[in-house]
Amino acid sequence: MKNLLKSKSLPKPTENPWQTLDSKPIYENPWIEVQEHQVINPSGGKGIYGTVFFKNKALGIVPVDEHGNTWLVGQYRYALEEYCWEIPMGGGKIIENGDSIEEQLLQAAQRELLEETGLIAEKWTKIARIHTSNSVTNEEGFVFLAEGLSQTESSPEETEKLEVVKVHLSDAVEMVLKDEITDAISMVGILKAAKILNMM
Repeated sequence: MKNLLKSKSLPKPTENPWQTLDSKPIYENPWIEVQEHQVINPSGGKGIYGTVFFKNKALGIVPVDEHGNTWLVGQYRYALEEYCWEIPMGGGKIIENGDSIEEQLLQAAQRELLEETGLIAEKWTKIARIHTSNSVTNEEGFVFLAEGLSQTESSPEETEKLEVVKVHLSDAVEMVLKDEITDAISMVGILKAAKILNMM
C-alpha cells in the first residue's frame, strides 16, 4: 500500500465505473426529487440505485463574536424524531442567470442567520463545502464563518420552533466531541471554525 499522504494530495480518478440504463422519477416536492435508476454496477452486475436530488443548497453559519462566543439553534427534527442542537442553517436556491453562485450562497446565508438568530455580520468567510451523504444524495452544503456581529430581531419561518443559545465556541467543540451535536454540517462548521480561529 502506497503512502499517498506524502504528496499532500490524494488522486481523484474521473472515470465513472457505473453505467445508467434508465432513470425515472418516483416522487417530487418543492424541495427534493427521488429517482430510481436501472444500472450496471462497477463489477458488471445489473441492479437498481435510488437517489435523492435536493433543489436547494444546504447552508450553515458559525457566528463568532469578539469574545469567542457562538450561537446554537435547537429544534425538533421531524425525520429523526429527536431534538437537535445545530448551527444556524437553511437552504438557498441557485438561480440561473442571476448573481454568481458565490453571491447567491452568501445572500442566502445572511438571510438565514438573520431569520434564526437576529444577527447581522460584517465579515463573511466561506470555510467548508460538504456532501452530506454521498451514497444516496447529491446534496451539497456550504458553511460560512460570520464575524463582526450586531444583534437585531429574529424572524423564524412558520415551520420552525426554535430555541437560540449563546455558548463559547470551545464549548460547542466539546458538544461535538461528546456527540451532543450530531448534525453533519454543524459538526464540520464548528470544528473548522475553531481550527481557523485557533480555539482547538
